[in-house]
Amino acid sequence: MAVTESLRFPAPRARPTLIVAGGGKGGVGKTFFVANVSTCLARAGHAVIAVDADLEGANLHTCLGVPSPRTSLADFVAHRVEDLEKLLLETPVRGLKLVAGTQANLGAAQPSHFRRERLIHALARLPADFVFVDLGAGMHPSLVDYFLAGDEGVVVMSPEPTSVENAYGFLRAAFYRRMRAALQSAEVRRLVAAAMDQRNDRGIRTPLDLLREVQALSAEEGERFVAAMRAFRPRFVVNGVRSADDVKLGFAVGSVCKKYFGIDADYLGYVNHDEAVRRSIVARRPLVESQPESDAAIYLARIARKLDAARRSAPTASVAAARA
Repeated sequence: MAVTESLRFPAPRARPTLIVAGGGKGGVGKTFFVANVSTCLARAGHAVIAVDADLEGANLHTCLGVPSPRTSLADFVAHRVEDLEKLLLETPVRGLKLVAGTQANLGAAQPSHFRRERLIHALARLPADFVFVDLGAGMHPSLVDYFLAGDEGVVVMSPEPTSVENAYGFLRAAFYRRMRAALQSAEVRRLVAAAMDQRNDRGIRTPLDLLREVQALSAEEGERFVAAMRAFRPRFVVNGVRSADDVKLGFAVGSVCKKYFGIDADYLGYVNHDEAVRRSIVARRPLVESQPESDAAIYLARIARKLDAARRSAPTASVAAARA
């Protein structure tokens, strides 16, 4: 029997790839990274949504040329809006939508733990191929939770000692929070909590020190720890590169992550210092649109292609997962 029109349904969209940009320090280019890489992917034909989770200093809308919105993520945090899709705004970039972060209640800008869980689940259901989340500065548990929820956690840093130091601090906070979530024994979780204090009296100074302590308490929990450690694979980008030494910084950070954390961190790429960047920000247009032939735009496009390739090589989400 022929299938009638009334029985035909659109194929469900697979769960979007969630890419979260963090790093601890402000002013390193997280918003610039999100605005431009999301634009690259939208221009390549993907459905993309950029979310400004920096509720205390939102400016992603400015970088994308969107006038100050009257609705934003702050409405979801404050329970004024329950459906995140209702906060989607059009941008001048075809295929790219925005959830702005303006007009937050600065007395309680960060959502509660329950509300963070609701938001993370809502992000995974947005109608897009890619969802980018631009985090604010700092290491607040809410920021770390968003970072850990991403399919891709990207640490953006500049080639300056303060930025690198904060990036390591952010990774350390994310690592320990991930470990606590992965482990089941109350005793072992208390051990992880103690290790988060760098001056703890047990002499735990590195994640590998912690692993040895966990293994001594429980072989089973030690296996969980190792599995969670192997699954923690952050990526990082060095922004504002001016020299060959700045480029090499990315490889050095990867080596330190391997030695200190025991993890394989991926050097996603670098973006060189370019005066065109400042001009694009003043013009309120993504650099990859206003000056696509500039050096920085070329490097940003290269990073976007890497993220696109990673999505294509990832296992396809099931229909059940898409509808969940």
